[in-house]
Amino acid sequence: MNDNIILIGMPGAGKSTVGVLLAKALGYNFIDTDLIIQGRLNSRLYKIIEDHGIAYFLQAENKIISEINAEHTVIATGGSAVFGKEAMEHLKQMGKVVYIKLGCDEIKKRVNNITTRGIVMKKGETIEDIYSERAPLYERYADITVDAENTAIEEAVEKIFGLLE
Repeated sequence: MNDNIILIGMPGAGKSTVGVLLAKALGYNFIDTDLIIQGRLNSRLYKIIEDHGIAYFLQAENKIISEINAEHTVIATGGSAVFGKEAMEHLKQMGKVVYIKLGCDEIKKRVNNITTRGIVMKKGETIEDIYSERAPLYERYADITVDAENTAIEEAVEKIFGLLE
C-alpha cells in the first residue's frame, strides 16, 4: 500500500495537472483530494470555507484525507493539506510525498481566481503570507522536492518520473 505518489505544494503549483499526466505515465490511478472533499461535503471548496469557516474546512480536510486508502495511485492534495498532521502522516505511510516547488511570484501569476478557488486564506492575507507559512511544511513532509520554476507541465512530469526511478 506504500507505492502511491502524493503531490503537495502551493495552490497553482500544478499538482492536479501534473498528477493526471504522471498517473498516465506510470499506469496509476489518480485522486484529487479537493474533489473528494467536495463530493463528501456536497459543496464547492470556497462555499465550504465561506459557509463554515477555515477551522471547519481544515478539520474536514484532515479527516477525509486520513481515510483515503489507495494503491498504485497518484494523489494530488489541496495546498492546505499540510496543515493536517494526521492526514500528512497517513499520506507519508501510503507512499512518496513529492513537493512541487514554485516561487511565490510564479504562484501569484498562476492564481488569479482566489475567491472561487477555495484557497484557505484568512481575511487580509496575501499569497506571500500563505507561501511563507506553508513552504516550511511542504519542505518538512516532502520525500522528494521538484523545482518546477520555469518548467512546462510535461517537463515537471518527466522530472518527477526521473526522481522516482
